Amino acid sequence: MKISKSIKAILFGVFAIGTISCDVDRIPETVITDPAFWNNEGDLKAAANVLYFALPGLPETGDVWSDDAYGTGPNSISDGTRLTPSSDGNYGSQYTAIRRANNIIEKSQRVLEAGVSSDIVDIYVAEARFFRAWSYFNLLKRYGGVPLILKTLEENAPELQEPKASREEILTVIYEDLDFAASKLHAPGELSSSDYGRITSTAALAFKSRVALFEGTRSKFHSYGDAQKHLRIARQSAKAVMDSGEHDIYPEYFDLYQYEGEGPDNPENIIVRQYGKNIDESITSHVTQRNLETGAANPTKALADAYVMTDGLPLDKSPLYTEPTTTVEVFENRDPRMLATFFKEGDEYIGTKPVFTVPDLNFQRTGFANRRYAHIDDWQNSRSYIDRAVLRYAEVLLNYAEATYELDDAISDGDLNISINKLRARASVALPSLTNSFVTTNGLSMRDEIRRERRVELALEGFRYWDLMRWKTAETELPKSILGNKLFEDFNLSDTEKNGITLDNDGNIILQDASLREFDASKDYLFPFPTDQIGLNPNLEQNPGW
Repeated sequence: MKISKSIKAILFGVFAIGTISCDVDRIPETVITDPAFWNNEGDLKAAANVLYFALPGLPETGDVWSDDAYGTGPNSISDGTRLTPSSDGNYGSQYTAIRRANNIIEKSQRVLEAGVSSDIVDIYVAEARFFRAWSYFNLLKRYGGVPLILKTLEENAPELQEPKASREEILTVIYEDLDFAASKLHAPGELSSSDYGRITSTAALAFKSRVALFEGTRSKFHSYGDAQKHLRIARQSAKAVMDSGEHDIYPEYFDLYQYEGEGPDNPENIIVRQYGKNIDESITSHVTQRNLETGAANPTKALADAYVMTDGLPLDKSPLYTEPTTTVEVFENRDPRMLATFFKEGDEYIGTKPVFTVPDLNFQRTGFANRRYAHIDDWQNSRSYIDRAVLRYAEVLLNYAEATYELDDAISDGDLNISINKLRARASVALPSLTNSFVTTNGLSMRDEIRRERRVELALEGFRYWDLMRWKTAETELPKSILGNKLFEDFNLSDTEKNGITLDNDGNIILQDASLREFDASKDYLFPFPTDQIGLNPNLEQNPGW
């Protein structure tokens, strides 16, 4: 259910203070406006509201960088053909967000001096430190070491010529910022309904588990640093969220991406990017279904094949699996999360085609259609207000399971029961539990099954590419051909249309052949710094191979 007060609390506040956000970003600050600001809690909250722009919105199409999704054409990150860019908006936007956070941290002293209590001021400083950590992690994932700026700078500040800080130096700041945030922010249950959507103590801990798992596994599989240290932090942070009692698994998986899954009544949502309420209160909206309908992120065969059968076994192990002969048969006896993620015959679809039949290969080129955020009324209105869950409790449970396993290359059934098996026991999923005996009896790999669970639970939410990066498996997975569904007869194509489609020996659609894909492990595990930034800062050393 939508909470209109919560929308106004953050989104309307953000849009209403456009001139304030300019003052926050201005370098140097103007002597006219700045002294008139930072005088009360409202000023501090208005500045903090701008930070929420850093949360990723919809549509989510990042999985086209990976093997899980394909757009309307090849992707240069996915297929290894990208070049060093002259500029990169992501790099600059992260530092803009960092400067906003630094400014709030520094100017909070003025608000204290104006008589606002330290308990209140600390909450907004904690939000600022959370978002500073958020942006530094985004930079770390892409570029590795980057310049570490922890104060606002004038245009000619010598710190603007700083060389890259090490990964460990950046992670130390991230962990410190998130620890401060976790200690000062309210728990979700302590928030008023009007503050729903603001960052909470469990959000800081949950995000810390994401950061630490990324670095712990990357360190382990790329053979550098102290992997055990970061894996312990990941496990401890996830467990703290689990022990808080603030979160739980929502019973209906499909509804996580619908209006029914919104608001504080859904204990699975930890960090949410909010949108408006409805057409009458249309503060901000998105058109995700229309983007996905026209092919922005089509699921691939690789993702489809990752879903287990209803007996919990992968396709090549399950006696339930038979080779499908129609598009409908692909979904028979499969993990129900697949049915909630892919369109299948009979699903409610769009205004011009109320009931889905088969994918339109002109747009949904893989022969699979992405069902995320599908809502026929929103399609009719050409705008949607369904919120995006940026971090869910499901991820925390997955982080806990993976960190636990990677610490000792083993995990107990007890730890599986408090993590992965809670996802499998979701009312709308109800798959058999994952246990050590199940894995052993069926000749499976526990690591592979933990990774499989992550892949399907978080499918098409932008995780897959970064998982391949940290596991150091991108060099194996990304050079493979990108395949789609089999070209079944029920696609009802003419001979001319069929002639325009390339198939492999098994009849699967080939979107991009392996001969056109590459991954250079000597350079592609990091992004290149844009050349304009190297020009501005000669001490910024380009990443290897670029």
